[in-house]
Amino acid sequence: MAREDNRGGNRRDREEAPEFADRLVAINRVSKTVKGGKRFGFAALVVVGDQKGRVGFGKGKAKEVPEAIRKATEQAKRQMIRVPLREGRTLHHDMEGRHGAGRVVMRTAPHGTGIIAGGPMRAVFEMLGIHDVVAKSIGSQNPYNMIRATLNGLQKESSPRQVAQRRGKKVADILPKRDDAPAESSQVAEEA
Repeated sequence: MAREDNRGGNRRDREEAPEFADRLVAINRVSKTVKGGKRFGFAALVVVGDQKGRVGFGKGKAKEVPEAIRKATEQAKRQMIRVPLREGRTLHHDMEGRHGAGRVVMRTAPHGTGIIAGGPMRAVFEMLGIHDVVAKSIGSQNPYNMIRATLNGLQKESSPRQVAQRRGKKVADILPKRDDAPAESSQVAEEA
C-alpha cells in the first residue's frame, strides 16, 4: 500500500520538476480604443526547450502579461521539435532557413566559439542546448519571423545516422575518414 503511494508521489514530483527551460523573447502591448477609453492587451512570444535537442515556440495573448506568457509557454510545449546535435554542442552541417521575408543562415562552429547570433535566434539556440554556432539573420527583423525561419532551418538538419539510414549504408561509409582528410589537403598543396 505504501509502495503505491510512493509511486504516485514520484510521478507528481516528475511532473512538477522543470524539465523545460523557457525564454521570453518579445512582449507586445496592444490597445483597443473603446467608448470609455483604451483597453490594453498583451501578446507574448516564448521559446521553450530541454537544452538536449528539443525546442519549440509559442505565442499567447491575454489582458495580463503573466497569463499571456503562460498561454505562450503551453503552446510552445505542444509544438516542440527534435533537432540532432553533433557532440551535443553544435549543428551537423550548415543550413539556411526561411519564413516569409525572414531568412537565416546557420553554420557549425569549432569548440569554444559560443553562440554568435541575434536576439530571437540566440534564445532558440540556448533553449536547444547548442553551445557553438554562428548565425546571421538576413531580411525580416520581426522576432516571430526570425524564430520561424530558424526552426525551419533546424528541421532541415539531418544527422549522419539519418542520412545513412536513408541511403541504406553504414555511418562509417558516409563520414569522411580522418586519416584521408590530411592526405588530400597535402596533395592539393603539392599541386599548387
